[in-house]
Amino acid sequence: MTNDYSSIIAQELNIPRKSVAATIKLLDDGATIPFISRYRKEATGALDEVGVHNVQLRYEALKALTKRKETIIDTIKEQGKLTADLKRRIEETLDSATLEDLYMPFRPRRRTRAQMAAEKGLEPLARMIMAQNLDDAASAAKRFKNDDVPDVDSAIDGACDIIAEWMSESEKARSIVRSRYMRNAVISSKVVKGKEEEGRNYENYYDFSSPLRTCTSHRLLAILRGADEGFLKVTVTIDDDEMVDRLSRLFVKAGTSDKIASLMRLTVKDSYKRLIKPSIESEALAAAKVRADDAAIAMFAENVRQLLLAPPLGRKRVLAIDPGFRTGCKIVCLDEQGNLMHTEVIYPNPPQNDFHGAAFKLSRLVESYRIDAIAVGNGTASRETEKFLESLRYPRKIQIFVVSENGASIYSASKVARDEFPDYDVTVRGAVSIGRRLIDPLAELVKIDPKSIGVGQYQHDVNQS
Repeated sequence: MTNDYSSIIAQELNIPRKSVAATIKLLDDGATIPFISRYRKEATGALDEVGVHNVQLRYEALKALTKRKETIIDTIKEQGKLTADLKRRIEETLDSATLEDLYMPFRPRRRTRAQMAAEKGLEPLARMIMAQNLDDAASAAKRFKNDDVPDVDSAIDGACDIIAEWMSESEKARSIVRSRYMRNAVISSKVVKGKEEEGRNYENYYDFSSPLRTCTSHRLLAILRGADEGFLKVTVTIDDDEMVDRLSRLFVKAGTSDKIASLMRLTVKDSYKRLIKPSIESEALAAAKVRADDAAIAMFAENVRQLLLAPPLGRKRVLAIDPGFRTGCKIVCLDEQGNLMHTEVIYPNPPQNDFHGAAFKLSRLVESYRIDAIAVGNGTASRETEKFLESLRYPRKIQIFVVSENGASIYSASKVARDEFPDYDVTVRGAVSIGRRLIDPLAELVKIDPKSIGVGQYQHDVNQS
């Protein structure tokens, strides 16, 4: 089966088959992506880490698809409904959506209107109507009246429920609707009545509409978050009338009597609106969410990369300040390796406004600990504290830097921080993190869950794994 995977992946990713086969073998042997991309270039045709990762992703997806095919074939075989043609089509498909369409007629399901109608003995009537050889359904329906089917209308309605389910299980019908959704779907959002004030964060999406295909990642994720929080009602639509006409041309045969044709068109409309549309709408939205996730994750990854690889200040002594108003500014002095030497609190900002006391303490600390640079967190009171620091005269040459403190509070309450500084509270640990980010960003930021670093837009909303 590996040979088949190699050919498929080589064609899809436009990579030589030999390179793909070698990469798959290395992955199966337990080699990691960094190892393959660095030390096995001669085997993989010099694939970089991105190429190896893409091969791995598609290889895992194809293996999962094969496993799913085996389950589906076994299930249909147990029902005694597996034909040679169906088995061939299942084995040949490379698309998971098409695979699930093929499986749909055989999938175990909860009791539906069609199943209840079938239990009342209406399946033969449904087949007669579906064949479209009758002049009138009413005359045929008379033969199916019983204790569970009191009249002709009940018999026809039940038969139409069965036909509607057959139509919804048609691979061709679902493919027609799916392709139209992928090309022409429009996503719309409206504010939930009565939530206008509470949902102000989503005001831009109170009356929003955009082609789903071109809706940007951040907009789609914002709309979906608004819907999850109960502020927005989201719909994904296409031209329903045009779709019903298209499906009617698929199911209504030429030369059918007017009464049967009219009944079939009503059944097509019911099948589309009640069964096909909700399913494909969810599928289209899920596919758009996956694309939005990929875009958001790519942007997040690039931002994190730039942050982690920011040049370190180097072997300098740093005084780090976690600024604040009422509770004061927490100060720590760190040596060249980022080890904690001293802690202090000053109150240069309102309401205390202790400029002189704060200035004296800072000057003494700079001189005593031979400080080379000051790192100020960019949170509350950052600007006021930076302005105060720039107004002072220091006994040594000092550089002042404003440092992002995103995630510092997460770190300060973490087990890693408690193990490092068991005798200090969270405010001191947060200030230490700010200072160390200046000395060596990479060494400090790797301690924090990436989504807490704060360089993405919707990193909490994307697929977390």
